[in-house]
Amino acid sequence: ISNIGFTRIMVLTPKQRTELHTSIAEYLSQNDFADVCAAFAAKAGVEVKAEAPPGGVGLLEKKWTSVVRLQKRVMDLEAHVKQLEEELKNAVPGAARRKNDGSKQLPRPPHKYSLSAHRSPISKVTFHPTYSIIATGSEDATIKVWDYESGEYERTLKGHTAAVNDVAFSNAGTMLVSCSSDLSIKLWEFEQSYECLKTLRGHEHSVSGVTFLPGDEVIVSASRDGTIKVWEARSGYCVNTLKGHTDWVRKLAAHPKGQLVASCSNDKTLRIWEVASGESKGELRGHDHVIECVTFANAKACQVLDKHMAGGAVNG
Repeated sequence: ISNIGFTRIMVLTPKQRTELHTSIAEYLSQNDFADVCAAFAAKAGVEVKAEAPPGGVGLLEKKWTSVVRLQKRVMDLEAHVKQLEEELKNAVPGAARRKNDGSKQLPRPPHKYSLSAHRSPISKVTFHPTYSIIATGSEDATIKVWDYESGEYERTLKGHTAAVNDVAFSNAGTMLVSCSSDLSIKLWEFEQSYECLKTLRGHEHSVSGVTFLPGDEVIVSASRDGTIKVWEARSGYCVNTLKGHTDWVRKLAAHPKGQLVASCSNDKTLRIWEVASGESKGELRGHDHVIECVTFANAKACQVLDKHMAGGAVNG
């Protein structure tokens, strides 16, 4: 191409290009194109694995089916947009707005996939921030990775020796953090090797909740020992211990701006913490039993809540 005056634009990164070449070579190998595969692999400089991929379906085939599904979805959305444009063009000024049927936005049976591989109850499921991947933690002491577009099991991360209570992806999606009843927190590489990078120890009882702060440089954990610990992701050092709850700290939530963390506990309270100083900025009471989960409302949720509270639909 360069001989006739054009410049080739490299859309893929070197890593993506290597993965594409490897998947093409594996597809050729698995479909009895041995000669073509050998020539392509030699030219591309990739190594073809002899063993079949998990589930017998290669990466190229999975991505191809994903592309077909996305194309159909795009066509459906384009048709819907065209329909809405026609309705808008023919709308009568001042006409009553159509009533929004909220039930259409709710999940309805049948389910798309049933993913089964854990040997014990599943304690947490979380979506990858970029790829069509979910990670699950289980009382069988393992973490499993799934492709939710295809419904295929991908891999298992082993290292904990007791129940995995919580898992969370970094905001960039390059790392996964997990916590367990074995009193440890593990940091996993999530781009190539999927290896355990660090094991963080310091809690004196089961670690029940863990999350990254925005920026992915800080990890915060909650434990049945009644404390919250702040860790440096890079070094694995505990830089602060937050004390205030009088019982098991169940779960944590990081504020989108990263300065605050919310925690909930068996002591029936919620606490808001300033991460930099380690100070408790507020204690919220009102529940009559243990509080098992907490999260910050996003901007859209706040708009809905404010509207209902202004109208008196929500008490307190």
